[in-house]
Amino acid sequence: MARGTRLYGATLLVTGGGNGLGRRLALGAAARGSRVVIWDVDAARGAAVRDEIRAAGGSAEAQAVDVTDISAVKAASAVAGPVDIVVNNAGVVSGRRLLDATDQDIERTMQVNVMSLYWVTRAFLGGMVGRGRGTVVTIASAAALVGVARQTDYSASKFAAFGFDESLRAELRAARTGINTLVVCPYYIDTGMFDGVRTRWPRLLPILREEQVANQVLDAIEAGCRKLFLPPVVNLLPVLRILPVGAFDRLMDVLGVNRTMDNFTGRSGQQPPG
Repeated sequence: MARGTRLYGATLLVTGGGNGLGRRLALGAAARGSRVVIWDVDAARGAAVRDEIRAAGGSAEAQAVDVTDISAVKAASAVAGPVDIVVNNAGVVSGRRLLDATDQDIERTMQVNVMSLYWVTRAFLGGMVGRGRGTVVTIASAAALVGVARQTDYSASKFAAFGFDESLRAELRAARTGINTLVVCPYYIDTGMFDGVRTRWPRLLPILREEQVANQVLDAIEAGCRKLFLPPVVNLLPVLRILPVGAFDRLMDVLGVNRTMDNFTGRSGQQPPG
C-alpha cells in the first residue's frame, strides 16, 4: 500500500530547482528537515538556492544537470546518491501558436516536459523500490486536463506528464512496491513563466502564488496524496468533455480560457540566461 513520505530526514531531489516553483519547493523542503538536491540547467542559479538553504541552517547540494541528456542524468544521479523523493518540476513553455513555434521550440518542450520524466525517475526509482519507500512527484498543469490556445506543444506535453504519472502508479501498485506517486495540476502560477496571462474569473481561477503552491505540494507528499488540483475547481475541467462539442467550445469561450495567453510575455522557466 502506497503511503506518504515524511520530509524530515528524507532526501528530496527537485529538477528545475534554481528558480520559480522549484526554488520554493527546495526552500520549503529544507525548512521541514529534508536534505535537498537541486538540479538545474544553470549552475549559478542552482548554487544560489543551495547557498540560501545553507545560510538558513539547512542541508543542500546543487548540480548543474540538463535533464534531457540521459548520460548527464545518470552521471549526476550517481553523485547525488539515494533519494527518497523525486520532484519532476523542470518545465518550459514557448507560448507560441503551432505555426509560429520553431522546430527547436517544440522539440525542447517535449524533451524537457516529457522525456526528462523518464530519465530522472528511472535514475532513482530502482533505489526507492529496493528500500521500499519513496514518492515520485510529477508537476503537470491544468493544461494537462484541457487544451489551451497558444499552448499546443505545452498542453500536449502536460497531457503526457499526467499519463506518465497514472501509468507509473499502476505499475508500482501492481508490483506492490509501496512507492507513492503524486501528480500536481495547478492553474497559472506567478513564477514569471506565464507573465501576461489573464483570467476572466479571478475568484474561480486565480493566479496562484508559488509559495502557497509549494507548501501544498509538500503537504501532499507527506499525506500520501494521489492527485493535487490547484485550485480544486480545476478537477472539474475534464468533466466538461461530456458536453456536446459546440457547448464545450462556447463554455470555454465564456470562461475565457483560450484568451488567457493573448498578452503572454512570460519566459521559459528552464532557459539559462545568455
